[in-house]
Amino acid sequence: MEGLFTLDNFITLAMLTLLQAVLGLDNLLYISLESKRAPAKDQKRVRTLGIGLAIVLRIVLLFVLIRVIAYFQDPLFGFEFNAAAGQFNLHSIIVLLGGIFIMYTAVKEIWHMLRLEDDHATTDAKPKSINMIIAAIVVMNLVFSFDSILSAMALTNVFWVMATAIVIGGLLMIWLSGKVTEFLKKNRMYEVLGLFILFIVGIMLLSEGGHLAHLKLFGNEVTPMSKTTFYFVIVVLVIIDIVQSKYQKKLSKGSH
Repeated sequence: MEGLFTLDNFITLAMLTLLQAVLGLDNLLYISLESKRAPAKDQKRVRTLGIGLAIVLRIVLLFVLIRVIAYFQDPLFGFEFNAAAGQFNLHSIIVLLGGIFIMYTAVKEIWHMLRLEDDHATTDAKPKSINMIIAAIVVMNLVFSFDSILSAMALTNVFWVMATAIVIGGLLMIWLSGKVTEFLKKNRMYEVLGLFILFIVGIMLLSEGGHLAHLKLFGNEVTPMSKTTFYFVIVVLVIIDIVQSKYQKKLSKGSH
């Protein structure tokens, strides 16, 4: 028992908690945007319940992955044509489906915004089922969790360290998701930016899933988008949005 609670394990716990926070940023954005589709009075409960269930299922997934990781990595089927080839396993299929779903969600919401005639249309729209929203948050949380769990397994084999990092990361997500949602409510212009970032998250998941499936298109193997590239794109988008909004304000002042 003494060997479990060592300084090395606590240092690893701190590293894993930080890793959970960094890898969870894209997930946090999805949760904040998805929860806004529930009635205002239920949004906090939806986020808390969705993330809480996801924490429990993440720990279950961690427990399962430790024992059956090979089954997630073993090839299920493959194909080879002139223009494309690939070898799919369960891990790659889950990540690819997650990427497709997120891109579909982002495009659908952007299209919905473009079709709105006025702000009243948002409030008149029928809210999505609370159970469906919670289910979507839980499922996408699990899709996003693969990276963090596999990274955790690469750093340590001590179950309590990995499980504790997941719980702390989940609690931070519950707290931060409310802050992000409130910010988006007060700054509606950033909601569009958030949806485009979500679209890029979908592209990132597709590239990762394609890499896991050893997918080749026209002889070129699909490579995963790195987190560094992802965060760089986010920073560029945010800077463009800030500069554009300030320029728009100056133009409106000049017209008066």
